Amino acid sequence: MGLLERLRKEWFILGIVLVIAVARLEPGVGVKGGPLKPEITITYIAVSAIFFNSGLSLKTEELTSALMHVKLHLFVQIFTLVFFPTAIWVFLQLLSITPINEWLLKGLQTVGCMPPPVSSAVILTKAVGGNEAAAIFNSAFGSFLGIVITPLLLLLFLGSSSSVPFTSIFSQLFMTVVVPLIIGQIVRRYIKDWLERKKPPFGAISSCVLLMIIYTTFCDTFANPNIDLDKFSLIIIVFIIFSVQMSFMFLTFLFSTRNNSTFTPADTVAIIFCSTHKSLTLGIPMLKIVFAGYEHLSLISVPLLIYHPAQILLGSLLVPTIKSWMVSRQKALKLTRQPKAPVKGQPILSSCSPRKRPCIS
Repeated sequence: MGLLERLRKEWFILGIVLVIAVARLEPGVGVKGGPLKPEITITYIAVSAIFFNSGLSLKTEELTSALMHVKLHLFVQIFTLVFFPTAIWVFLQLLSITPINEWLLKGLQTVGCMPPPVSSAVILTKAVGGNEAAAIFNSAFGSFLGIVITPLLLLLFLGSSSSVPFTSIFSQLFMTVVVPLIIGQIVRRYIKDWLERKKPPFGAISSCVLLMIIYTTFCDTFANPNIDLDKFSLIIIVFIIFSVQMSFMFLTFLFSTRNNSTFTPADTVAIIFCSTHKSLTLGIPMLKIVFAGYEHLSLISVPLLIYHPAQILLGSLLVPTIKSWMVSRQKALKLTRQPKAPVKGQPILSSCSPRKRPCIS
């Protein structure tokens, strides 16, 4: 793969680095009250645009084939939205006594509270050859659940209704997340044929809007002289994120392949990616709403910004290994289910009366 092709493929990751660098050089442009007016353009217009775009792109009519696989869906959603944030919370109780920046640790907790992503888990599941329909269903269903459950988890683990305006948060979430999503789905019903024919770049559009949100978030950070991020904390957080991802991928693999499990190898692939991946597209706008006005919002966002490329990098590196396991496992299961062929030259016994000696056919 050439350099230009690689840059084109990884443009979003490069975009994140670029907008953070630009925010560092000139933070006054994107701060609250600045020329971009992010309190309006980002808080309402950009977030609404992302979820309207999601509503247009979600092919909910194609999810019916995966709907009946209830056990798999329960496993993924419970692991993602119950086990993951709880395990991170327990882990952070141990890390709280270390000198790691407390706002980065809070950011790790926000990662645990996020729903699965709409795209990356599906793309990697498809690359391996796993249960793509199940991955699509859980990504879409998890995104819908996350609209309600993620803010509740964030308030449960990181705040309370006394410090965070609970009612205003959910009214804003409803107007900027739920309503645009529903409108997008309604519009999709009327222009579905055109969308299928033209295939608009939904992912690229959402990513560009997301870069704007990340830019204004870091403008607020760099414009605040009281915020300081030490390199030691950042390096440790990167190490923790990769360790958490590897550990949870291995854990989901063990759970889904145990002896009494009814999951197929293709199901296991979907489970590994859907249970451990977290959504940046939904996460950053939600953090912007739930923690609006927090001077440390950008530090809280840093672990999620690291987790996103890390999950894609790790997943991509593991695709050949997981694919090799899945293929060999499928072959082994196929062999065990096949009836044994008779040995060459050995007479085949036909069905006869049990009182008679076996008949030779």
